[in-house]
Amino acid sequence: DGIEATDDQGNNLAWQRPDPHRLRIKVPTDAKRVKVQHEVMALEMTVRSTHLDDGHLHLMPPFTWYLPDEADWSEGAEVHLSLPKAWTPFTQMEASQPLKDGTHVFSAPDRDAFLDGIIEANAGPHRTWDVDGRPHVLNIWDSAGLPVSSAMIDRFIEDATKIIKEHHALFGVPTLEPYVTVLHLTDNMRGGLEHLGSQTSMMPRASMIDGEKALYRDLISLFSHEYLHQWNVKRLRPKVYLDYDLSKEIPSPLLWWFEGGTSWLGDMICLRSGAWTLEDWNEEFNLKVNRHLNRHGASHESLVESSESAWVHLYKRTAWSSERRINYYLEGEFAIMALDVELRRRTRGARGLDDVMVEALRRHAVDARDPGVDHRRLRQALTSTEGGRRLGGMLDELMTARKAPPIASMLDSLGLSLVPKEGGQDNDGWLGIGLQSRQGKVVVTTHLEGSPLRELVDAGDELIAINGRRITEVKHVKRALSECADLDVEILTAREGGLRACTVKALAAKDHSKVKIVGKGNALWRRITASRQVDA
Repeated sequence: DGIEATDDQGNNLAWQRPDPHRLRIKVPTDAKRVKVQHEVMALEMTVRSTHLDDGHLHLMPPFTWYLPDEADWSEGAEVHLSLPKAWTPFTQMEASQPLKDGTHVFSAPDRDAFLDGIIEANAGPHRTWDVDGRPHVLNIWDSAGLPVSSAMIDRFIEDATKIIKEHHALFGVPTLEPYVTVLHLTDNMRGGLEHLGSQTSMMPRASMIDGEKALYRDLISLFSHEYLHQWNVKRLRPKVYLDYDLSKEIPSPLLWWFEGGTSWLGDMICLRSGAWTLEDWNEEFNLKVNRHLNRHGASHESLVESSESAWVHLYKRTAWSSERRINYYLEGEFAIMALDVELRRRTRGARGLDDVMVEALRRHAVDARDPGVDHRRLRQALTSTEGGRRLGGMLDELMTARKAPPIASMLDSLGLSLVPKEGGQDNDGWLGIGLQSRQGKVVVTTHLEGSPLRELVDAGDELIAINGRRITEVKHVKRALSECADLDVEILTAREGGLRACTVKALAAKDHSKVKIVGKGNALWRRITASRQVDA
């Protein structure tokens, strides 16, 4: 909004939009400088957007400034910020001039560094510390301005340090400094976005409250995931992302590797480093494997297809998504796990997928002689690793086949197994629908594989009653289905203001119960989970 273009003489220049992402400005031949001024609606609070309120600024360069289509970046770029005196800016960009008249000046050496250089500014708590000679900065902003426990900040830094050291033991210490962690604490939002020398992570503020074990575990996992992306996304990239146009969607068939591989290794590093206990890892794995078992899209979509259609399908879910689509984060993680286990099995634990990642980085990091990876180059990194010479076909099948990885046999190779979770009665009923409370209503969100309500109830319908029992909370459904296995049940729903009734046979809940991982693990498992730190 409010776009104005002027030349170095202050003359207004005509402009137009050739497409939604660009401006075309008519520049006089004798003009030496062009100034473009515009307003940014910084209202969206996510890790991917520019957000400004009375408590902070989160600035994402790609969503803030127009850039010339063709420009000489040899002198880099500068950002000038005028901030409230109480606010401190945090960024991976370099402070190129001393603070003067309330204006901060930061510089980036090239286009990639400029677009990647997020800036966070607020008056929230921040800490600095050193890990393996690299400075680290933590800044925390609470969206409601609530205080953050100093003891929990200390705990987070202690666990983050363990994770950082484990990453460094595998990949080496990055030369870029410092590394900036921006943590946004919100009511219930979650997300993370990696940058070459920083990350913005967003978690419910309860994750920094003592006693919230599951949320804190998730926070630690998120930090590790985004920290690992320094290597497996920012330094090792798909070839199609080496030179990119942010105004266009550029699909890649390898998103499953970069997100699934980061999820698998990131959580494994949490365990190896001691930031997680074995119980923590088991609990997180249980959540993932149950999500996997309840979503049967693997028979309809491969990892390559999921990666290439991410912006069409993964981020635009429908009532059929759980049955027809896969999540390349989740299923990619299990595919990476399958390769890791097989590589460990063939080398008696000596080599794993982390070694493949290190080899791929050595060959194809952005500063290597042959930067960027595609399927062929990843395949070569795998087959050239000890034990991987004959695993190229396995990689191909995991990428392209429309079927799930063999999780049970993978776990068996590690001396682990899945068993049903205890809880519930053998004769409880099951309807196979996902439910969510919304504004005092219980609403259907999705269908699970085999749901008897698949053709009768749509996502968005309100569930009103089961067998005459009023449903006002999700927990009421379990009570209403008590002792209803293999019996007809009456379902009352509402759609678009009208009531709808149907009768279906409830399936046995025991046949659809959640599972959990058990077992102490064997020698292969101990090799996978062993720290790579020399003095560990």
